[in-house]
Amino acid sequence: MFYAVQVKDHIRVPPTEFSKELDDAVISQIKSKYAGYISKDFGYVIDVIKLDHVDEGVIIPGDGAAFYYAEFELLAFNPELQEVVVGKIKDITDFGAFLTLGPVEGMVHIGQTMNDFVSFSKDKLLTGKETKRTLKVGDKCYGRIVAVSFKDLNNPKIGITMRQAGLGKPEWVVDDFKKK
Repeated sequence: MFYAVQVKDHIRVPPTEFSKELDDAVISQIKSKYAGYISKDFGYVIDVIKLDHVDEGVIIPGDGAAFYYAEFELLAFNPELQEVVVGKIKDITDFGAFLTLGPVEGMVHIGQTMNDFVSFSKDKLLTGKETKRTLKVGDKCYGRIVAVSFKDLNNPKIGITMRQAGLGKPEWVVDDFKKK
């Protein structure tokens, strides 16, 4: 789920940024500090939404940069268990599929792709034995988040299933609805 996160922080503005308007310089430094930031609390930081307030700056002797206490909002994506997400298949391997969920990727284990025995072909195609349903790179899919791990902040993991009703490719959902 996407969130607007309120943050208060001291932002270092180097002398090379002094020619800019204060707000522009502070926003630029916030973006460089928080771009790609991942935490258990925020999730994945996407961008700065707005700058709410900037106090007067303080110059620390020997550094030359100005430090400003700022309040701002960040846009963050924090995946939640049981959340239904929409994504595109980015890659398929012999052990599953990688689903792009906007700013991040999740992994669908081959056994969680569909309610069928699934086989993998060298052309990066997953095929159901009985249903003949297929998954290929570029397919749009619905999935449910079943695991989230921020244990390694450099490589967080999101596990997804597509085996439940209403999940998988949109045409699968329509076919299942028609059968009922």
